[in-house]
Amino acid sequence: MIRSVAFLGCLFAALCAMPVRAGTLTLSPEVSRALDQIYAGDPDAAVPSARAIEQSQPENPVGYLVEAEALWWKTYCEACEIKWGMLDAWKRGKKPEDDAYLALADKAIVLARAKNSQSETAEAHVYAAIGFALKARLYGLRDERRATAHAGVAARDECVRALQLDPDMADASAMLGLYNYYVDTLSAIAKVLRFFMGIPGGSKADGIRQMKTGIDHGALLVVDTRFYLARNLRTFDERYEEALAVAEPLVARYPRNPIFQLLAANLNAELGRDAKASEYLHAAPATQSPDPACAARIRELANSFLASLH
Repeated sequence: MIRSVAFLGCLFAALCAMPVRAGTLTLSPEVSRALDQIYAGDPDAAVPSARAIEQSQPENPVGYLVEAEALWWKTYCEACEIKWGMLDAWKRGKKPEDDAYLALADKAIVLARAKNSQSETAEAHVYAAIGFALKARLYGLRDERRATAHAGVAARDECVRALQLDPDMADASAMLGLYNYYVDTLSAIAKVLRFFMGIPGGSKADGIRQMKTGIDHGALLVVDTRFYLARNLRTFDERYEEALAVAEPLVARYPRNPIFQLLAANLNAELGRDAKASEYLHAAPATQSPDPACAARIRELANSFLASLH
């Protein structure tokens, strides 16, 4: 059941294993700054930064994607809980603020497709794919399986076309890797359903390779890909040491992001390193997230984890 939900929640990537080489998008200093604000643990600060990009470049999908990414991490933090000894945003219902998030994703998709109608580029296809990925992410959290699958298939088409135009597009490779990994984790029943839905299979080995390419050479999806690879190696493969090696650079670069601290704590606890896990669990609430709802959730989660160590 966990694997099926995770697949549906992340069915935003593309379809098949393809040759991967190093290529990347080019981000402006303004976009890079806004992304750093998000991953440093202050997505609220990134929202006005993203809106400034939208105002200065209203026909560019990037600002809308960055704003939606900021809203996602707020949603993720508030939805986090501990199940089966693992920290994650497993499932929640619809909320009023979801409409604004989905509108941003839709806006980015419309703008990206408008660009492609004028002059087709791999970059615009990647932006459209990310827009569909953002939608699938929320639909998956809400356990809306049909909507998740539809958004995932649309993202698949955009990513495949991006790699046809530019085989070096590392951000598209990262999304392909996520798909290939997730589809290989499905239960036998879910794989039968996948077959009847016309969704091809994938392999974890290909997925991990492609995600690592995205981590090493991508632009917009580097942090997301590293986070989800670490989380998935924990959740589906119990490869805790490898997952920790993937996650630790997130904590090193963004020490004030409590989500990254909690992931590192979770992985150290799985490895029996309670002292190190406790260190991260004390550090997470001390980051004092500017979002009151997120800060309260982090304190609750950290205290629950600490109690389980004793």
